[in-house]
Amino acid sequence: MNEIKPEPNGISIIDKPSGWTSHDVVAKCRGLLGTKKVGHSGTLDPDATGVLVLGVGRSTRILRYLTSLPKHYVGHIVLGVETTTLDASGEVTATHIMDSVKLDDVRKAALKLTGEIDQIPPMVSALKVGGRRLYEIAREGGEIERQSRKVTVQQFDIDPTDDPLTFKCEVKCSSGTYIRSLAADIGDLLGGGAHLKSLRRLAIGSFTVQEAKSIEEPVLLPPSEGLRDFNKVRVSEEVAVDVSYGRILDRERLGADNGNGPWAVLNHDGDLLAIYEPHKGRVKPSVVLIEAK
Repeated sequence: MNEIKPEPNGISIIDKPSGWTSHDVVAKCRGLLGTKKVGHSGTLDPDATGVLVLGVGRSTRILRYLTSLPKHYVGHIVLGVETTTLDASGEVTATHIMDSVKLDDVRKAALKLTGEIDQIPPMVSALKVGGRRLYEIAREGGEIERQSRKVTVQQFDIDPTDDPLTFKCEVKCSSGTYIRSLAADIGDLLGGGAHLKSLRRLAIGSFTVQEAKSIEEPVLLPPSEGLRDFNKVRVSEEVAVDVSYGRILDRERLGADNGNGPWAVLNHDGDLLAIYEPHKGRVKPSVVLIEAK
């Protein structure tokens, strides 16, 4: 009699190689991990490399909480050349003579783009407008008006390279920030144009590239690792039963006295049971991963 294997469940931190879409990575890991239930926490452009967090099995249900985590990038900005995609993959649309621009000029421009800023998403992006992704409209030669969005750039450091028109950048920013747009804005502020030559994501929250694995050898971490950046509460067996039934609880009963939520609810063994959020002075589950049998 064949033994039924339990469905894989957890998260995997992948170092995405260049040339792969985020969906390509998901498809590859579906095959390697033996399940169709694989998703990612946020798109990384095909030419970009670095951290991509995957949810596997029931842990796909916690991915929406990871999309809001801050991001950390390094890349290279090239002055004097604008492209259709704002990065090196697009067609050149304009060139500018910017030989007189100095390192200090670029740093001053980056400083103007630090803090809370209004940013218009690029046309070639996965953002949906009117039910369609912007890149689909762009492929058809179309362009539509996009609303600017508030994003926060905590750090935007600029350093020189051997090429006087290419500058290394390091950016720490809120979720939803487009580094390609920052590069193009640098060019505009300097009176010319620019594009992003390369990009590597070093971290999503506390998920770093140092712990990321090759796409060929994904490692499955326990679901609780997916919420390492969130407040946690450990509950008794009695409360764990309430949690497994998805019951609304008093904050005191759950032990949710640390912060304003959401809270990752763990049992005594450290298994992730559910995610609870505030609700009319109490707390209720938004996701239950281990349900009552």
